[in-house]
Amino acid sequence: MTSSHARRPFFGDLRFLIGLVLVIVSVAGVWMLVSSSRRTTPVLQASHTLVPGESVDSGDFQVVEVGLNALTDAYLAPQDLHKGAVVTRTLPKGELVPRSGVGDEKDSHVTTVVVSSTAIPAGVRAGSAVELWHAPLLEDGRTPDTPRILVGNAVVSSVSEAEGMLSQSRTDVEVVIDRADVGDVLAAITGGSTISIVPAGAGS
Repeated sequence: MTSSHARRPFFGDLRFLIGLVLVIVSVAGVWMLVSSSRRTTPVLQASHTLVPGESVDSGDFQVVEVGLNALTDAYLAPQDLHKGAVVTRTLPKGELVPRSGVGDEKDSHVTTVVVSSTAIPAGVRAGSAVELWHAPLLEDGRTPDTPRILVGNAVVSSVSEAEGMLSQSRTDVEVVIDRADVGDVLAAITGGSTISIVPAGAGS
C-alpha cells in the first residue's frame, strides 16, 4: 500500500531551519541596534572658548548626553575632570571635550604674556592662532629694522582696549606662548621693538 503523503526531503527541512535562524538573528540585531542607539552617556562640552594652559573646573563646561555610538570613550566625562586640570589645546565654545584636550597643570609648558599693538587684525579674538612679529630697533635706537617672526605659534587668550590718557588707542592682547619663548618676547618688549600680531599663516 502506497502512502498518500510524500515525505519531505531532509534538505528542505534544513533550509527551513537555516532561514528561521537567519530571521531570528536579523530581528535580534535590529533590536540591539535600536536599543544601543537610545542609550546615552554624559560628556563635557566647552561653555566658552578655552585656550591652552587655562585652568578649568566644572564651571567652564556643561554636561551633554551623547549616544554610545559616538565614540564616547574619546570624550571627557564629568567624573574624569580633576583638580588642577588645564587645557592642552584650544577648545572652541560648544565643542565636546576630548580626553586629550585636558591635562595636568604640572605638565603644562605654556604661559601667557601681554603684548600691546596699535592695530589688531579683524577677527582676532580669544582662541585665535596667531604669530608675533617684531621690528627691533637699529643701533641708532630710533629706526626699526626689518620685521621678523618672534613667535610663530601663539594663541590669543584675551583682547582688551588699553585705558589711560597715554594709551593712544593701544590694544593689549594676552597671548599663550611656550615658556621657552618668554625671554625673547620680554626682551623685545623692553628693547622697544614694535610688535605686531598676525593671524597664523598670513605672514608666510
